[in-house]
Amino acid sequence: MPLALLALAIGAFGIGTTEFVIMGLLPQVASDYGVSIPTAGYLVTGYALGVVLGAPLMTVLGTKVSRKRMLMLLMGLFVVGNLLSAVAPVFGVMLVGRVVASLAHGAFFGIGSVVAADLVAPDKKAGAIAMMFTGLTVANVVGVPLGTLVGQSIGWRVTFAIVAVLGVIGLAGIAKLVPDMPKPEGVRLRHELAAFKNVQVLLAMAMTVLGFGGVFAAITYIAPMMTHAAGFAEGSVTWLLVLFGLGMVGGNLVGGRFADRALMPMLYVSLGALALVLALFTLTAQNKILAAVTITLIGALGFATVPPLQKRVLDQAHGAPTLASAVNIGAFNLGNALSAWLGGLVIAAGLGYTAPNWVGALLAAAALLLAVLSAALERREKTRVPASVPLTEQPTPVHH
Repeated sequence: MPLALLALAIGAFGIGTTEFVIMGLLPQVASDYGVSIPTAGYLVTGYALGVVLGAPLMTVLGTKVSRKRMLMLLMGLFVVGNLLSAVAPVFGVMLVGRVVASLAHGAFFGIGSVVAADLVAPDKKAGAIAMMFTGLTVANVVGVPLGTLVGQSIGWRVTFAIVAVLGVIGLAGIAKLVPDMPKPEGVRLRHELAAFKNVQVLLAMAMTVLGFGGVFAAITYIAPMMTHAAGFAEGSVTWLLVLFGLGMVGGNLVGGRFADRALMPMLYVSLGALALVLALFTLTAQNKILAAVTITLIGALGFATVPPLQKRVLDQAHGAPTLASAVNIGAFNLGNALSAWLGGLVIAAGLGYTAPNWVGALLAAAALLLAVLSAALERREKTRVPASVPLTEQPTPVHH
C-alpha cells in the first residue's frame, strides 16, 4: 500500500476523533455552558447535519482545484473548526465550531476515497479505501478513549486543542506524501450530478443511510443503556467504546478484503448479521459480558459494510465519482442523525434505554432488503442487454 494512504489515514484519525469524542464529553460540556444534556446533544446532530450539507457543497467547490490541494484545504478548515470549539466562550460558538469542522468531513472522505482508489491496482481499490478508513476506526480505539480521558481529567477544551494539532499533522502529511494528482480532464459538475440519475447509486446511498443508521441507533445511547440496563459504572463506558472501536477496525479490514472479491455477498452477510445482533442486543444489554461482546460485534458488522458500500458507489458512478463518493459519506452521517433522533423518540416514549436497539435492527433489515433489490435490478439489467445485442449488431448495408 502506498505511503500516501498513511497521510489520508492520519487525517481520518483526527476527523474520527472529533466526531465521536463529543459523546463521552457531553456531560462536561453541558455543565460548563449550563445547558441540558439534550441541548448539548445538538453538538452531535449539528456535526452530522454539517457533514450531510458540507459533503456536496465542499466537493462542488473543489472541482476547480486539484484533489491534493482540496484535501489540504479541507484539513485546514477542520483545524479552524476544532480551535473554535476549544476556545468557544458560549455554547452557540461551540456549535458553530462543530459545524465548521464537520464541513470538511464528507468531502475529505469522499475525495480521499477516490484518491486512495486511484493510488492502487483495480483489484485492490476497496482495500485502499479500507486503509484510509482505518484511521477513522482506530480513532475509536485510541483517539476517542484518550480524548474522553483528557476531557474528563484536564478539561474538554484541551481535547479539542489536541484534535486541532492532529489536523495540522494530517495536513503536513498530505502536503508531503500525497502525489499531486491533476483533476480529471473533461469532468464537469453536470457529469458529477449525472451520477445521481443512476438508480444503483441512489440504492447504495439508501443502504448507507439505513445500514449505518442501525449502528448509531444503538451506539448514540450506549452510555445510559449500559449504566441503566447492564449495570456498568459510568467510568466503564470508555472501555466499552474501545471494544466498539476494535470491532470497527476488524470489520473495516475484513469488509475491504472481501469487497474486492465478492461485494454484494459481503453486504448481505454483514447487513443481515447486523440486524440480528442489534435485535439480540435488547436482551444481551441486560448482562455485562454479553453486552460487551455484542457492542464489539456491532462495531465489526457495522464497519464491514463501509468499504463495500463506498466501492459500490464508486463503481456505479464511474467516470465522475467524486461528488457521489462525498455524498455517500454524507449519507453515513444522515443515517447517524436520523437514527439518533429515532432512538431518542422511543426512549422519550417510555420504551426504555434498550428500545433504540429495535430501531437499529429494523433499519439494518431495511438496508438488507435494498441490497437484495439492488442486486436483482442489476441481474435483470444484465439479462436485458444481451437480448438487444443482435438488433444493434445487424450489419448496415453499404451503398455504392
